[in-house]
Parts: sequence; C-alpha cells; structure tokens
Amino acid sequence: MTQRYPDLPDDELVRLAQGGDTRAFDELVSRYRDRVFRLSFKILRHEDDAAEAMQDAFLSAYRGIKNFKAESTFSTWLYRVATNASLMKYRKRRDDHVSLEQSQSRVPDAEPLAIPDWSQQPLEELLDDETRQVMEDGLRRLPEDLRIVFILRDEDGHSNAEVAEMLQLSVAAVKSRLHRARIALRDRLDRYFQDRMTRKDRPRRGAKPKVSEAD
Repeated sequence: MTQRYPDLPDDELVRLAQGGDTRAFDELVSRYRDRVFRLSFKILRHEDDAAEAMQDAFLSAYRGIKNFKAESTFSTWLYRVATNASLMKYRKRRDDHVSLEQSQSRVPDAEPLAIPDWSQQPLEELLDDETRQVMEDGLRRLPEDLRIVFILRDEDGHSNAEVAEMLQLSVAAVKSRLHRARIALRDRLDRYFQDRMTRKDRPRRGAKPKVSEAD
C-alpha cells in the first residue's frame, strides 16, 4: 500500500525519517518551510540571509533527527534549530549593538507610553510606516537575548512556555527578558513620539506668525 505522507501526523513522519525515509523528511520540510522562513526573516530582517538560515536549519534537522526525542513536539524542536541557525547567521554579520535596556528619556520622570502585548495583534496593525521603522531600529539594537525572546513571543506569537522550551530557559527567565525588551522598546517609542510632537509644534521655516484680530 502506498504511503500517503501528507496525511501522516508529524510524529509518524519523524519516526519514518529516523528510519531513513527521506520522503518523510521531505514532507516535514514542505510542511514547515514557510514558517521556518518567516521565523528566520523576523530574526535577520533580510530575505537572502533568512533563506540561507532556513537551509542551514533543515540541514541541521536532517542530521540531528535521529537524536530527536519526543519529549517535545517536532515543531518546537525545529523552531529551536531554526532560531540557532538564524542567530549564527546574525552573529556573523553583526558589527556591534547598542543596549537599550536603560531608559534614555530626555524628560525627567516622564510617564512612558503604554505598549500592549504585541502578540495579540500584528505589529503592522499597530504602527504606521514611520513608527514601524523606529520600532525596527529599536528591535535591531536590543541585546540579543532580549531581542530573540521578543521576536518569538510578541512577533511570532508563541506562548511563554513554548519560548522557554525553544530557548531552553525557565518560564520566569522568558518573562523577565520579555518585560525588559518591552520596556526598552516602549522607551524608544516614547522618545520618538516626544520628538515628533516637538517637530509638529515647531513653526515651519518661512511660515508667517499668526496675528490676532486684537493686534
């Protein structure tokens, strides 16, 4: 009887792939290729690098699948492999980074903007083009450990427990890093909006001052 690979669950495909069935592994690649690419792209922000990281991830998964144990789901294990492959690519091209863990607000005792849990809706629905670029810059400048947790949790939508399993951290550590990342990004957006309001209130060059009727 011909094996219908698309109809098989992940665990059965994994079992077949561990036994040397390359078609079973091909089905896993087909099933997760788009999701792995999206994850790699979110980490690397570059299509070619993301494509290379995806290839590296599946090559590592193919080489390591015999050692995969069903203590976690295949998808969680694969995302961990993909995250590591993306981080390796990121570190190779990284020149330096700037820490944003400390607030740099120019207004003493300013109340920072409240940023919601981004995992509840896509970032593009929350931010306009200019603000999204500021967000991108802030995310790129985050320390790596905070940046990856934010991407997996708030951009990719995984639960704290799933992120903890992917990164082999405690749930408490994930929550702590996520909190610090959100504060850093919130402070950066706070500074941006303060500056934008200042620019909005500043008279345009060449504009004539308004004269009241009393004058």
